[in-house]
Amino acid sequence: MEAVIQSLISGAPYMLLHFSVTVAMLVVGLAIYIAITPYHEIKLIKSGNTSAAISFGAIVLGLGMTLAASMIGSVNVFDIIIYGFVAILIQLVTYRITDMLLRKLPERIENDEIPAAVTLGSLKLAVAFINSAAVAG
Repeated sequence: MEAVIQSLISGAPYMLLHFSVTVAMLVVGLAIYIAITPYHEIKLIKSGNTSAAISFGAIVLGLGMTLAASMIGSVNVFDIIIYGFVAILIQLVTYRITDMLLRKLPERIENDEIPAAVTLGSLKLAVAFINSAAVAG
């Protein structure tokens, strides 16, 4: 039992550091996403827009999943940052590509068109699954 406690004491600071860095990257990724979307998702969500909630929920899950995979596949905090940055970039590019494929996507989200939001959310999550597998190796 003492070995377990010693292991916890010696490993906890690294776990907390990795967790904190990953959560910070999630917050930064979400802030960048909010900045590049032409509509104000948080404002739309507060006003009851289901499409915005679906779209934003998918990016939260997608970024969280890929950042978790970067943490799993990393040996130190620098790996988490590097792989995490690439994972965030891929997720953000996915949004832009989807925006080009689904014409007038921002307007459709603002107009609370559920099919557009589900399609966007599904693409974000599908890419997140692939991205996570690639990062985790």
